[in-house]
Amino acid sequence: MLGYVLTNFIVYAIVNAFTPGPGNILALNTVTNYGWKKGKPLFFGIFTGYYVVQIICAVFVYGIGTFLPDTLQVMKYIGAAYILWLAIHIAISKPEVSEEQGSASFMKGFLLQFVNIKIYMFGITALTGFITSYSKALWVLIGFELLIATIGTIATSTWIGAGLLIQKFYVKHYRIINIILALTLLECIWSMLQT
Repeated sequence: MLGYVLTNFIVYAIVNAFTPGPGNILALNTVTNYGWKKGKPLFFGIFTGYYVVQIICAVFVYGIGTFLPDTLQVMKYIGAAYILWLAIHIAISKPEVSEEQGSASFMKGFLLQFVNIKIYMFGITALTGFITSYSKALWVLIGFELLIATIGTIATSTWIGAGLLIQKFYVKHYRIINIILALTLLECIWSMLQT
């Protein structure tokens, strides 16, 4: 059972990290408009902010688990509802690429992550849905959040590296890609609710 849950944790993390979100879209647009060299400060800001936010999520979940342990079970169902909403949203969404860039600064990328609700929900849902049934130790929670941030950094780097290629491929095949991703998230919900 633990192997099944951990596999679905990884699947959930990969699907969530690679789907279009504020950080991925901003990184894609920045590399397209400014190139790697000029966009580098923004990219490193996104990466750094991602790690900081995920550590905050781990501390939050640890605090809830320590002081209000029954709340974690409720949060699992809230997380499942969020993943269901995400699956539906992904399945019906169309590609949106913002043309607003402004500057490619470290602080712009860093601060984006603090207002990026997607990664807060991502981190908290991953822990309460897959991990806290097996361990509530702070070092374990932080370890899984660092794994999430690393997967997120790899995903954003992929968007950066592929630039317009991903954008063109995604725009061309977005419907089938979105449906596959949505169905994959439904499997993640199933595994969450089995623990």
